[in-house]
Amino acid sequence: MHGGLSPDLTNLDQIRNLSRPTAIPDSGLLRYLLWSDPDRDVKGWGMNDRGVSYTFGLDKVSEFLAKQDLDLVCRAHQVVEDGYKFFAYRQLVTIFSAPNYCSEFDNAGVIMSVDENLICSFQILKPAEKKAKFMSTKM
Repeated sequence: MHGGLSPDLTNLDQIRNLSRPTAIPDSGLLRYLLWSDPDRDVKGWGMNDRGVSYTFGLDKVSEFLAKQDLDLVCRAHQVVEDGYKFFAYRQLVTIFSAPNYCSEFDNAGVIMSVDENLICSFQILKPAEKKAKFMSTKM
């Protein structure tokens, strides 16, 4: 998933049946899957500071995984300092593959691999040293 969970998501066929390509609607399943965020301070569903979706608590992650017979949600739409960050007792992981995102963050990036035994490993892409935005040519 790009963002995370949706209160409208009851089964994985809903994701499989989404029209592609498509415009992002102002509300509903697709929008929420793209822009929702986990929040450790939320139980259930909460309002998202982004103003376009929801936040969800660890209870919603556990509930979703149990209903869908899954072990892990992998999402990718928030900058995380170390390139990856677990949530909900390692039932959800946020991965972010762009180190030094927009040259504004000092974050690492990561590539996640899953082996045949469903073991996840992470290759960390260290952030480059920050360079001055404007280099003086005066001598």
